Amino acid sequence: MCGLIVSTDPKTDRKDFEKGLACLNDRGPDDAKIVTIDDCLMGFARLSIMDLSTNGMQPFERDGFSVVCNGELYDFRKCKKELEKKYTFVSDSDCELLIPLFEEYGCDMFAKLDAEYALVMYSKKTGFIASRDPIGIRPLFYGYTKDHKIAFASTAESLMCIAGNVTPFPPGCYYKDGEFIPYTKIYKADQTLHVSEEEAEKGIHDLLVDAVIKRMDADAKCGYLLSGGLDSSLVCAIAQKHADHPIRTFSIGMETDAIDLKYARKVAAFIGSEHTEFIITKKDVLDALLKVIQILGTWDITTIRASMGMYLLCKKIHETTDIKVLMTGEVSDELFGYKYTDFAPDSSSFQKEAEKRVKELYEYDVLRADCCISSNSMEGRVPFGDLAFVRYVMDLDPSIKMNNHNMGKYLLRKAFEKDHLLPEEILFRDKAAFSDAVGHSLVNDLKEYAEDTYDVLSYEEKRKAYAWKKPFTKESLLYREIFEKFYPAMDKMISDYWMPNKEWQGCDVNDPSARYLSNYGASAY
Repeated sequence: MCGLIVSTDPKTDRKDFEKGLACLNDRGPDDAKIVTIDDCLMGFARLSIMDLSTNGMQPFERDGFSVVCNGELYDFRKCKKELEKKYTFVSDSDCELLIPLFEEYGCDMFAKLDAEYALVMYSKKTGFIASRDPIGIRPLFYGYTKDHKIAFASTAESLMCIAGNVTPFPPGCYYKDGEFIPYTKIYKADQTLHVSEEEAEKGIHDLLVDAVIKRMDADAKCGYLLSGGLDSSLVCAIAQKHADHPIRTFSIGMETDAIDLKYARKVAAFIGSEHTEFIITKKDVLDALLKVIQILGTWDITTIRASMGMYLLCKKIHETTDIKVLMTGEVSDELFGYKYTDFAPDSSSFQKEAEKRVKELYEYDVLRADCCISSNSMEGRVPFGDLAFVRYVMDLDPSIKMNNHNMGKYLLRKAFEKDHLLPEEILFRDKAAFSDAVGHSLVNDLKEYAEDTYDVLSYEEKRKAYAWKKPFTKESLLYREIFEKFYPAMDKMISDYWMPNKEWQGCDVNDPSARYLSNYGASAY
């Protein structure tokens, strides 16, 4: 990941701006630069992924335009060949294409990009323009200086150095002339595809394979997070099939009750990857809690729980390897369903819930993945978040996406059955939530720590301090109080707790973990 920070206010103090850029050191440890453009400041912290030479350093400046971008433009080599008929390039960086593309298409460019990105660009003619990818896989925040000028940054923490009223930049939008303009709503189906299950499976198969292959293109070394569950296992298996050497896979688990390590080993052995696993303890988890909440900028229970294992895994990878790119399995659940969506009363309810979950991804799962990976100076890539793949699955008739075969994500599993990329016990294994899969003791340890922190009276008294989404358990109060230490009075950055749809019969639980649902079944073993 890289990091960007931009102020449109000429009165911004440069020392404050430098502090903001320094907050992005973990995201971009390889190089950093600040440029002054018409008395405004544009800063960039680089993690070298495409074109590792200094030619790939940003901001890119051309024809009166300047741009900083944290992102990857997929299939950029094909696009570059077309642009080379009119433009000369100085690097092999994908992001150098942004200015020529903008000169060709203007703001229509954003809807054409096959990318995970967050960017800010400027010219005298256009003023400042900012944009973010349709899902929000790459983070971007905005706020306002004391003189009511807008500023942008990759993290809320860095932006707090120069601005207030910090808010997540809406995915699928661009900012221009004081307005946030949607260029797509990827969570909304463009049409309803009434196809057979077999035809749907073929579309899912081909588009996911393409999504993984295009994300394997990097000048830096790539690794793969492997939990042993369906989603990450599929990504790893597809990548290994199309790699010319053993890929590197990584897993993590608690020392006492790691559920998924044994499954990850089976996947790694089956596909022939070079596999590494790490073991963590209760002390590791509790010692990392403050840091995890600081990098996440959230108080959400599910996000924090699931981040503990992921952050510690990424930390171990960073400390022991020279890998800079990690492939992950996020976004599959939102498209194909969670354990709780088995309780959807009908297909329209299932689709509505999928729309909600995809729309909110930037607050939860992709926020978690980005923060855990980028805080350890690596870049995350999300094949299930491929735009063509997401649009296809969202367009499918929801009646065939529901759990009609007593097996969640049935279409996704069947799509790869004939390839024999995975053992059948993995391909058709029941789902376990990641925070549980690392070990049930992880969540139990966090709950126990919260229980020891507050007695009944202090819990009831302290939770009253929060009007916005009041904490409802000792664990949620613990997270909110830690969040406030780093982000005082900024709790509205997150819209709500991630919870199952309590309006559905069978989902009225007081804990977001799938283990409290009646259909959790064999997931726990």
